[in-house]
Amino acid sequence: MEPDPKLLEILICPVTRTTLHYDRERQELVSRAAGLAYPIRGGVPIMLPGEARELSDDERK
Repeated sequence: MEPDPKLLEILICPVTRTTLHYDRERQELVSRAAGLAYPIRGGVPIMLPGEARELSDDERK
């Protein structure tokens, strides 16, 4: 299930307050500034830092 595009436009990283990049393949919202990827489950972004995956060094670039 795809998240609502309008929702994706307004969401920001809860840690850094910067914009997020939508990774459709992994179903994640990526914050390079925080080095975190927030999962999207059932079309709902889970914007909790404790639920986020840490980015690898290659992904941060």
